[in-house]
Amino acid sequence: MKPVVGRWLLWISIVMFLFVGAAQAADLNRLFKKVEKLKLERQGYVLGAKLNKQQLEIAAANPEEAKAEDTFKFKDDSLFIVAHKETNRVLVIYELFEKAAQKKVQDLVGDLYVNFEEPTVMAHDKIVYWAWVKKGKVSSKAFDKAKEKGKKLDILATVKCVSDIKIMEKQKEPLNGDVYYIISSDAILKFFAGQDT
Repeated sequence: MKPVVGRWLLWISIVMFLFVGAAQAADLNRLFKKVEKLKLERQGYVLGAKLNKQQLEIAAANPEEAKAEDTFKFKDDSLFIVAHKETNRVLVIYELFEKAAQKKVQDLVGDLYVNFEEPTVMAHDKIVYWAWVKKGKVSSKAFDKAKEKGKKLDILATVKCVSDIKIMEKQKEPLNGDVYYIISSDAILKFFAGQDT
């Protein structure tokens, strides 16, 4: 009698594991679609969207090392893209410029302004941050109001630009520093928690 009970428990465990896995995959797919609707795009790559045929060809020709086993990473000119292996959906888009002149940093930030309009937060003249919830971009006023009331916003995706040097401050001597921006969704990346993408 005991071996039969043991087998049943094993089968129930397997079925539960498969059910949980399928439910998580469905949740992830829904999340990808929500993020894709925000249309956060750089050079034709859209956060949460599936890579098209041409983009997959670029990925195959320009691979980079991805540390998370469920992902692959590639470079398109100076743009890095991390995507989910199973679905070919974009997880992260980023660019890094080392030892960039202040003018280059300003041009990059200006380009991001054109793409994403007014930022949600600008801090210390070195960080520019845009945030989106399901309904759309969070304005600086809405962000400040939520912060003031201690209300947690359900942030779906962000664009974050960070510079080593001050973006707008005029300097007597020319400045150079590293600058990067990253487009991502913490909500999606939680599914890959513990893996370094």
